[in-house]
Amino acid sequence: MKLRSAALTDIGKVRSENEDRFLCEETLGIYGIADGIGGLPAGAEASSCAVAFIKAGIKSGVTDLNALTLATSEAVLELGQQLNPNYGIGTTLTFGLFKDGCVHLSHVGDSRAYLLRGDCFQALTEDHNVETEARHLRARGESSTKTTGSNGQALTRCIGQPGLPAVDLKVIPLLPGDRFFFATDGITRLVTDAELTQLLHTEDEPQKILQIIVHLALERGGYDNVTGVIVMVDEI
Repeated sequence: MKLRSAALTDIGKVRSENEDRFLCEETLGIYGIADGIGGLPAGAEASSCAVAFIKAGIKSGVTDLNALTLATSEAVLELGQQLNPNYGIGTTLTFGLFKDGCVHLSHVGDSRAYLLRGDCFQALTEDHNVETEARHLRARGESSTKTTGSNGQALTRCIGQPGLPAVDLKVIPLLPGDRFFFATDGITRLVTDAELTQLLHTEDEPQKILQIIVHLALERGGYDNVTGVIVMVDEI
């Protein structure tokens, strides 16, 4: 495979610390992001632990992403018991392993992965939050006691809290021209899908596209840390 990639992160205009971390390891074929959970301490430590554990696992030859993601959650949980015994720590984790003509996705939390294929721009992940769970319940005709107002964005799954999270897994055969985009909510809440589609469609290099996307998020307030990873598939 021939891939081009880039990653970029910015602290934003409000936060005092950048708690986002990214994976952009061309030699290992792993790309993605982790976003330390707001409201809990040591978000940077949680996301750093997660990406380091994933990188080490892939480097050692692990191919079972479900098992690796669950082991990552246990590693972050153990670190949280040291750093914050009462409440622990946590992070989102969304990443892809590009291997043998496919991308193998693993996802927990509300960071996102997208695919632009031709003219079709689609989300490959679903936010694990109160709003999404309530919507699924309503779609099944079930009542929900969960609120979706100010609490709607509260996470229902993450890496590092007690109890192993359900991991969303997906395998997608790659096609030449595919463009993948991983982003934390510091981007997805401020830059629209239409804008992302237009930018990813350009012939610019991934680093240039990322700079524009991050600039847009900062220009619109930069209320959170801002992190993105782009992977372009040139050849299979």
